[in-house]
Amino acid sequence: MRHQELANICVIAGVAGALIVTVALNTRVLDRGAGGAVERERCYGVVKAGMNDCANGVHSCAGQATRDHDSEEWLMVPRGTCLRLGGAVHLDANPKG
Repeated sequence: MRHQELANICVIAGVAGALIVTVALNTRVLDRGAGGAVERERCYGVVKAGMNDCANGVHSCAGQATRDHDSEEWLMVPRGTCLRLGGAVHLDANPKG
């Protein structure tokens, strides 16, 4: 392996490592907001088939969504992120926390 190829691999590995650390630190900050917990909300219409968080009127368990982006299926997300994902928040259906 030539010296330049080795240098390129080292730079790529360094950048990848820095990105991983950045994501890990940002995830911790997101998970531990003021008071130790992030407020969450149900986000409807963003779920992929089989990836829903919990029951709805059609089934009784998580992971049973049959269609992508079904408006009846929901996923818990940090409060304020649902609209950025293209989903809808049903205010009467959101538990605290």
